[in-house]
Amino acid sequence: MKAVVTVVGKDRVGIIGETCIALAGYNVNILDISQTVMQEYFTMMMVVDVTNCNVPLAELSKGMDAKGQEMGLSIRVQREDIFEAMHRV
Repeated sequence: MKAVVTVVGKDRVGIIGETCIALAGYNVNILDISQTVMQEYFTMMMVVDVTNCNVPLAELSKGMDAKGQEMGLSIRVQREDIFEAMHRV
């Protein structure tokens, strides 16, 4: 199963590294990643494979939300199919 991870906040050193380490702790594999910095704002979107995740998706989402708060960022995890349905035009 795939999920979409979005990260948004003020740019600073270490955002990608800390986010990837946190995901690795849940045994989540990053399949694709895109990031950009617009002025001082950092945005990143990842497509991840949660097939081998060591916790249920809801717990992963809560854990990454908490990690985001700790980092001063917004980190959201959604199932890929739900993300696509919400963003379909």
